[in-house]
Parts: sequence; structure tokens; C-alpha cells
Amino acid sequence: MARIEDRLTDMIRPAVEALDFELWGVEFVRAGKHSTLRVYIDSPNGISVDDCADVSHQVSALLDVEDPISSEYYLEVSSPGMERPFFQAQQMQDYVGETVAFELLAARNNKRKFKAQLVAVDEQQLTLAVDGETLQVSMSDVKKAQLVPSFD
Repeated sequence: MARIEDRLTDMIRPAVEALDFELWGVEFVRAGKHSTLRVYIDSPNGISVDDCADVSHQVSALLDVEDPISSEYYLEVSSPGMERPFFQAQQMQDYVGETVAFELLAARNNKRKFKAQLVAVDEQQLTLAVDGETLQVSMSDVKKAQLVPSFD
């Protein structure tokens, strides 16, 4: 069975793209009556509050009709922001050379969470520089990844 985020992404993508935005990613955080569905949108021109409101109205109407989530939840629509989360390896292509925070599904070198310089991205394989060593990580081993902003 596909993860709920994958099903929601497939469902939401056409509505977001119809408004001329890119669907960056979808997160569903379960917390009983306080569960949250986060929809991240992006655009070459940036994202405004009005853009988020437009997408929220469109996605909310779609979710009301399709009803893919049986429990109560809050819908949040936002840009990926400066600490943008990554949902696919290809999203990292533009950030080679930058620092990325990773959380792995299973420990590597006795660590699950670390910050690393992104050296290369090849389809589903990431090459990272961690503490002077090179580490190869499959995107399927990554639980969570996000950009660490630099203010140089």
C-alpha cells in the first residue's frame, strides 16, 4: 500500500499545477485531533501569502470531495522556505555544495542525524561529505532531509 503522502501528492498535484505552482512536497503529521497536512508549493517567482491562500482554497475543496483522510486535520500551505525540506533526490540538484541536515531510517557510523555537505546527487544516490569523509546514501534510506541556510 502506498504511503498516505504519496496518495495525497498524486491527488493534489494537478490542482496545484493548475494554479501555475510546483508541488514541492506533502507531509502528513499524525497527532489525533491535531493532525496536520502540510502542502509545500514553490514557484520561480517565489510564494506570497495570497498564493498560499489560493492553493489552500483549491486543495481544501478537492479534499472535501475526495475525503482521503478519515480523521480530523489542519491544512497548512506554505513555501518550502529557507530550511526547505527535500522530498526527492532531484530537488537537491540545485543545492550541491550546500549543507543539508539528514535523518536516516537506520544509523550509519552510529548516527542517524547529521549535517553534511551535499557533494553530488545521482538519481536516487547522494554523496555527502561528513567530518572529512565521503558517505554514499540512498534516498530510500533518508527519513528526512532539509537545507541548512547559510548567511555568509
